[in-house]
Amino acid sequence: MSGDLTVRGLTVDFDGFRALSDLDFTVRAGELRFLIGPNGAGKTTLVDVITGRTKPAGGSVRFDDHELVGRREHRIVRLGVGRTFQTSVVFEQLTVLENLDLAASFRRRTAGLLRRRRGVAAGVAAALETTGLAALADRPAGVLSHGQRQWLEIGMLLTQRPRLLLLDEPVAGMSRVERDRTGELLREIAREHTVVVVEHDMEFLRRFASTVTVLHEGRLLCEGDVATVRADPKVQEVYLGRSGEEVAA
Repeated sequence: MSGDLTVRGLTVDFDGFRALSDLDFTVRAGELRFLIGPNGAGKTTLVDVITGRTKPAGGSVRFDDHELVGRREHRIVRLGVGRTFQTSVVFEQLTVLENLDLAASFRRRTAGLLRRRRGVAAGVAAALETTGLAALADRPAGVLSHGQRQWLEIGMLLTQRPRLLLLDEPVAGMSRVERDRTGELLREIAREHTVVVVEHDMEFLRRFASTVTVLHEGRLLCEGDVATVRADPKVQEVYLGRSGEEVAA
């Protein structure tokens, strides 16, 4: 496994509003990193810059020694960077297997798309097994539970063979059982991938996070293990009146 994610001096302005300001941090290859912060802290903006959806005013984002700033979105994907969004995007009329196969077609040549395949591709089979959806392979995606739809989207991302996964609030709206299953899934994925999770669920973070980066007003406020972050006076002050009771609990 290779490929650190390195952010240096990253600055983003939106019509006079500074969303990110001289941001520096590093995620090591094979790490499961949680990214938290109050609304407006710059978390989604950061992910948008990494994936090429937003162009920064200055700074650098490098993955596996490739500069991402200035590259088009599809070229960043080709470098092994993938993301999910807060709202699950699956094709409800297609089966779980068909959704995964469609996502995997991103890696197939045009000629391969035109030929009728036989059997299940290895990458698709692996995604079914990893996400725990193998028994539901022939079910329409529209009948899946909320959690299962999120796992399907993660599986669709895995079929594209990314090395860096950026997941935006993957447990939002899930039941306790689904959150626990998702936490175990993220740990399993992180054995072979670098994973960055944008999250608001503090209970989920306490159970499954190892290293946490806290953003506030576009700047790095605190970084460390869960105990260090929870004990930091600056973090408690920022979250006071929002979710401070959870952070300090």
